[in-house]
Amino acid sequence: MTKTALRKLYKEKRAAISSKERLRLDDLLLLQFQQLNFGDIQTVLTYWPMAQQAEPNTHLFSGYLRHMVYGLQLAYPVCDFTTNTMQAVLIDEDTVYTTGTNGITEPKEGNILPPTAIDLVLVPLLAYDVLGYRVGYGKGFYDRYLSLCREDAVTIGFSYFEPEEQISDTNDFDIPLNYCITPNSVYEFE
Repeated sequence: MTKTALRKLYKEKRAAISSKERLRLDDLLLLQFQQLNFGDIQTVLTYWPMAQQAEPNTHLFSGYLRHMVYGLQLAYPVCDFTTNTMQAVLIDEDTVYTTGTNGITEPKEGNILPPTAIDLVLVPLLAYDVLGYRVGYGKGFYDRYLSLCREDAVTIGFSYFEPEEQISDTNDFDIPLNYCITPNSVYEFE
């Protein structure tokens, strides 16, 4: 299927999950996430889940990492919709957030981390395939950002669903994930 068709299909599939079922699925995602080894991770780029898109609760995963990794630095993306670029902004307990008209919650201010400083990126997605390619929301923010990260930076997506066999219209700019976590499995991609 094409990215456009998958985007439409998976928005509908996620919207059909009840809030009670989503809580259960998020707990199962966390259990799978906890199976990974985060020994060398010090800096994580995560994101605020968009409630209107029924995204997995990434706060569970970043909270777990904060508990497990002493001195962990967390950053959130700040997107520039005029250039379709994003930056990683370091957060702390005093960070103030704002939600823009596009529904993305971002830190209002903070220190910007260079992409090469990021060890782990939690990547939003709507769908993904067996090769680790993903369908996002269509602006290319993450693929552009990931192209600037170190080769050894780990990328993880979260999905309530199993992978598609193939996304038919991937291109050279698409960057595959290292892992995708579902309620029942951890997929690792080459």
